[in-house]
Amino acid sequence: LKEFYGRASTATSLLERRRQAPFEEPATWDSPYQGLSGESKGVLGMLDVIHSDFARLEAETTVAEGDAARRHKQFMEDSAVDRAVKDKEMRHKGFKRDSTLRLLRESKKELEETQVELTDAMKYYDKLKPACIDLGLSYKERVEKRQQEIQSLKEALRILNGEDLP
Repeated sequence: LKEFYGRASTATSLLERRRQAPFEEPATWDSPYQGLSGESKGVLGMLDVIHSDFARLEAETTVAEGDAARRHKQFMEDSAVDRAVKDKEMRHKGFKRDSTLRLLRESKKELEETQVELTDAMKYYDKLKPACIDLGLSYKERVEKRQQEIQSLKEALRILNGEDLP
């Protein structure tokens, strides 16, 4: 490219070879066209800028891709560890849940059995209550009745022992 554009600065037309000159060259074409080659080195300068921009972009992209790959690898490792921890916690919580549900079933069954026993005991208590507790007598009346019962038992004992009655 350098050779081609080097020769182009001395050319007087846009074609490298003339096949036929269909018309006469204008008077303004008396000197070769130099273009803007003096200011920024023309096409070659532009190609150098494009090349340097591409090299810079390629380097930035390579660094960014490497950084992204490292971050992705770290993310995958962290995710694997996190997943293993959560899986283990899930299994542990599952075992704990099963154990708790088993204890709940056993406790409910025991409660039902205890409730049946309590109901039977309360029925028996209600059946015995009238015989054990006489709600019609006061304390003083019960003491007198007890004294009379004790006195009659003493008399029965004397009669059985053969003693005289008073």
